[in-house]
Amino acid sequence: MTRYSYLILQSLDRMGGADEIRRTLDLVKGFGYDGVELNLTPAAVDWLPRLEGWLADCGLALPSCCTGEAYSEGLCFSSPDPAVRQNAVQRLVDYFDAVRPFGAILVSGLMQGTLGDEPDPDLAHGRIVDCLQQVAAAAETRDAVLVVEPVNHLQVGFHNTVAEVRQLVREIGSPAVRPMVDTVHLNIEERSLTGPVLECGAELRHVHVCESNGGLFGTGHVDFAALLNALDEIDYRHWASVKVYRRAALREAAQTSIDHLRRCRDMA
Repeated sequence: MTRYSYLILQSLDRMGGADEIRRTLDLVKGFGYDGVELNLTPAAVDWLPRLEGWLADCGLALPSCCTGEAYSEGLCFSSPDPAVRQNAVQRLVDYFDAVRPFGAILVSGLMQGTLGDEPDPDLAHGRIVDCLQQVAAAAETRDAVLVVEPVNHLQVGFHNTVAEVRQLVREIGSPAVRPMVDTVHLNIEERSLTGPVLECGAELRHVHVCESNGGLFGTGHVDFAALLNALDEIDYRHWASVKVYRRAALREAAQTSIDHLRRCRDMA
């Protein structure tokens, strides 16, 4: 059975302190989620030792963490600068160590970069493979997992479709690197919402559940019932993280999203 976590978009270091973080965790748990997904920054990592106890207090898990903020700092796998690439690799290795007490996986997509970072897709691809192979080697020694997110072409220059990410994962050749899907990117890049999920099958390691417009569930055209059916068909037993990033505050987004998914589950 798929378990739901809620993606808290604001990193811990920007949430206004311990009281606000704890209120947010209690709120998410109260709506019926089993976990939270966090956006990592170096400053947010400093909060993780305290977070461990808070999560235990309210009965939530930390199954996954996003790493895309690192790209806004200039860390990029396709960069022509070897130092930038090495720093990008090291950032993920450091994050593996930071989230190890939680058993969380890392989500990576934006750090691949854009055609503005490297206009030659072949050069970019080779650099991305090399970087992710280094990350994979570190992950294997830590019994950790990195999932590669297929991000749409408006945000990332490479490996935008699920098929392209699956091929990338095969080239990396490590059990520590797996594909994931995000419904907002599926909506942009794919001809089918469910086809790529079914094609992934047992390879699929993480899911972001998001409306086509990034807003409240039901205000776009993602067929969540069909998605849940597809996840059942492949016997998906990992986490699905709810993501709402437009036109809604956390309280409304968290509550209405899980309510919508429950109605879809009843229809499935």
